[in-house]
Amino acid sequence: MTKQTVLGRVAQLARANINALLDQAEDPQKMLDQLIRDYTNNIADAEQAVAATIGNLRLMEQDHREDVDAAAEWGGKALAASRKADELRAAGSVPDADRFDNLAKVALGRQLASEKEARAAEPVIASQTEVVDKLKSGLQQMKEKLSQLQAKRDELVARAKSAEAQNRMTDAVRSIDVLDPTSELNRFEDKVRREEARALGKQELAASSLDAQFEQLDALGDGAEVEARLAALKSA
Repeated sequence: MTKQTVLGRVAQLARANINALLDQAEDPQKMLDQLIRDYTNNIADAEQAVAATIGNLRLMEQDHREDVDAAAEWGGKALAASRKADELRAAGSVPDADRFDNLAKVALGRQLASEKEARAAEPVIASQTEVVDKLKSGLQQMKEKLSQLQAKRDELVARAKSAEAQNRMTDAVRSIDVLDPTSELNRFEDKVRREEARALGKQELAASSLDAQFEQLDALGDGAEVEARLAALKSA
């Protein structure tokens, strides 16, 4: 995966509008599941590419430090050779002095080459450092998006389960309303009341029959009293 491909993919996924994607989906939960899989796979690919990019940057930085160190080392050798040449020349040993001056020149040439390599690497290192920073930032955004997707999916699943439970409850209540068991209770209550009224009627009939018998008994008693009083009048 090239640098531009990684940057483009990271930027595309980081800018993804989850809500807009869900609005266009026929089955949001399935789309979220697919998005989570895509994000997870792309994050894994991007992490490998970013790791390789970081590895290359660290190698360039290491090479740059080696060039800087080499330039300093060759500078030290050039200085030492030059001083030795000055000592030999002062002692009258011109050929040896010239030889050390030549060594100083060789060291200075090596120092110059190392400095050039170090300077040439600096803008590349700066550019790659900027790229790595962008890739790290993009990866972090992708991981945040993945967390949002997972949270959105969990919320959606919970809401779907809640809606399903509410629908089941509504259907159950509707079926109860259709059956209307209170109507059966009302019919049973009417039957009980009719039975109670009939029992009251029987009791009332029994009571009225008993009262009539006592009235007849009272009438017989009155008749006997009348006969007894009549007999008393006659015997007086």
